[in-house]
Amino acid sequence: MQKTIKENWFTVLAGIMLLLAIPPIWPYGYFQLLRWVVALVALYNAYLAYESKQNGWVFIMGAVVILFNPLDSFHFEKGTWAIFDLIGAIIMFSSINKIKE
Repeated sequence: MQKTIKENWFTVLAGIMLLLAIPPIWPYGYFQLLRWVVALVALYNAYLAYESKQNGWVFIMGAVVILFNPLDSFHFEKGTWAIFDLIGAIIMFSSINKIKE
């Protein structure tokens, strides 16, 4: 059974937060919260993908967890993060109907 947006609101929230992070108007605290939300959602989605034997999605979500890791973060310029935020949002929104429970 495929997941719907209502059943997967946390992935939608992470995608929206990633899109909102693209313009550099937020205080640093927003980006700290963003890392936690995105990493935890991606970790949960990786677990769901693993349980449904979707190894490609496990790898993709694992990469998102590593990139947005809040405990040992990467340091890139704002423009580079904007690209990663956009790619992350696309991944989050794409995973809604692709990862099956």
